[in-house]
Amino acid sequence: MGIRGLMTFVEDHSNEFFTDVQLRDTKIIVDGYALFHRLCFNSNLEIRYGGDYDSFADVVQKFFESLWACNISPYVVLDGGCDISDKKLTTLKDRARERIQAAHSLSVGGGGCVCPLLIREVFIQVLIKLQVCFVQCFSEADRDIMTLANHWNCPVLSSDSDFCIFDLKTGFCPLNSFQWRNLNTVKGTQNYYIPAKCFSLDAFCHHFNNMDRALLPLFAVLCGNDHVNLPIVEAFLSKVRLPLSPKGRRHHRVLGVLNWLSHFDDPSEALDSMLKHLPKKDRERVKDLLCSSMEEYQQSQVKLQDFFQYGTYVCPDALNLGLPEWVCLALAKGHLSPFIRDALVLRRTFLHTQVENMQRPSAHKVSQSIRQTIYGLLWNGSSRPESMSQNALPSQPAAFSEVERISRNIKTSVVYAVELPKDHFDLSKLTELPLARRQVLLFETLKVTPAVLETLPACLRLPAAVTCYWLQHAEAKIKLHHLQALLLGLLTGPLHALIHSAGKDELRAGGAEALYDEFQRAKALRPGARLDLDTAHGFCQWQCCLQMGVYLNQLLSTPLPEPDLTRLYSGSLVHGLCQRLLASPSVESLLSVCPEAKQLYELLFNAARTYAPAELFLPKGKPNAKAKRQKKKAAGGSKNRARSTSGTRLWHVGSNRFGPLMVEDLEEHIEAPELE
Repeated sequence: MGIRGLMTFVEDHSNEFFTDVQLRDTKIIVDGYALFHRLCFNSNLEIRYGGDYDSFADVVQKFFESLWACNISPYVVLDGGCDISDKKLTTLKDRARERIQAAHSLSVGGGGCVCPLLIREVFIQVLIKLQVCFVQCFSEADRDIMTLANHWNCPVLSSDSDFCIFDLKTGFCPLNSFQWRNLNTVKGTQNYYIPAKCFSLDAFCHHFNNMDRALLPLFAVLCGNDHVNLPIVEAFLSKVRLPLSPKGRRHHRVLGVLNWLSHFDDPSEALDSMLKHLPKKDRERVKDLLCSSMEEYQQSQVKLQDFFQYGTYVCPDALNLGLPEWVCLALAKGHLSPFIRDALVLRRTFLHTQVENMQRPSAHKVSQSIRQTIYGLLWNGSSRPESMSQNALPSQPAAFSEVERISRNIKTSVVYAVELPKDHFDLSKLTELPLARRQVLLFETLKVTPAVLETLPACLRLPAAVTCYWLQHAEAKIKLHHLQALLLGLLTGPLHALIHSAGKDELRAGGAEALYDEFQRAKALRPGARLDLDTAHGFCQWQCCLQMGVYLNQLLSTPLPEPDLTRLYSGSLVHGLCQRLLASPSVESLLSVCPEAKQLYELLFNAARTYAPAELFLPKGKPNAKAKRQKKKAAGGSKNRARSTSGTRLWHVGSNRFGPLMVEDLEEHIEAPELE
């Protein structure tokens, strides 16, 4: 994740350390983590409302279309789970605190950068849809990226200053000077290129007395990267008289350490000189830590070229842990998330804060029981103590640590896994389980009966099930118009599919376009409109449920089709629809232009209503006695609706005009993970 201050330093010397290049006709290794953050924060996207994933997906698609126009072949490499040595745990916790502060600032109308919760999953779905080659590493990707780039002799695209330290044969192109929106034509031809800048390691070392580039890893760990944060190193640097920067203290540390190192011939000489300034009792420990951290800049043993060419992924760390082969391959293919890997390997997860109400408990609280089932499945993949006899006390449930927000800070909570019978849900054989058994576990965890979902298109069954779970567990003040706005938002994908379908019926497509345009108007919120924190918190809780529902579904080898997340939720849209429904609470009038969408909405609403609290449907201002009678009546009605739903002839996937179109559209672009 970089060396503090280095990127601004080299950018201040751009003319000296960078060369202008015309990028075309080449492979390029793309740092996926850096790219989706860059596209999220530098594309004028609204992030206060939990993410406009459709707009983000469009930006990602345009980015790769620009590369292809220049005959550039991208290979995207994504970070995986946390370092298994936990060297970066302090840094990760610091970043979690920074995210909380940024989310708080956004929630009260200030500035900040917080990636929406599902941005990574949306990014991966776009890569699959566009057939962009990508891999998800077992842990951090930097060394694997460097090794692959050198093997293929092609440049790296990133914003991580660590790539100024790596010895790259073809160089490193920073994202902030990669002008993919500004394609130029090669003079005298019709070929395009992307103007970019490429970092020159030779020029950088020449600037510092022709310093040996082998000294740069030591510079990185001394100057302060994510692996080393030793007070004793700080004490050493305070004793060494570092030269002052001509620009004052702006680059004092970077310049000072580089100038000091430039007087040594090799890293061991510099390291010995540094250790002399430390107390004898600390020297060996500090030397071991610095040397192990410097190894992070050496070649990786992982051969990503084998994954891209043959589909095989071999990682020594994963092999040493003895993980099931299907899990390792599913992680590499992006079919399982880094959250799953961290829970499996470290028994610790980070729950990322959203732009939510900081005075309420973390939005992730609502999805805890889903995570406990996930932990139970993963626990069945690790060694468990067997009871000595039938009379022995049962073993304690497995404990997992969750780093989460409490108020405006972080805390580590202990959560216990649900104990599942190992003979039924052994992780190593999970993919061999019959579909019906995997579905039962998913439905039981989400507390929904399959009959309620039968009338829905297959690709909306998981979001509908998650919504039913959310309604039963939400801790925020959920109102009827929140549910209505959320369900209306789920229509966006089907509308988009109908509008863009081949051989479409003009009359039906016209109604879909009219409704889609109406949604776009609702999405265009007033600039600077104040965020309704209770509404935002409720939708954040729904996203947490969706995230964990998707992760559980993936771990169970998708017993339900994975939904197209790129057009499933748009924060600006659902918040805008909330405003509209408060002003004119008539869903029917809004949907009247598109009968197919109206029918689908009714199916979604009926499914959700079965599990919604009865008070959600009470008229406002009813006296308590009458409210109780209404609540009792509504509860009875919900049971009747649940019994009659499967027999209602509304909109079955096999016979309606709209459902098959959505399923085909999803299957065409997002392949279901086939876990081996």
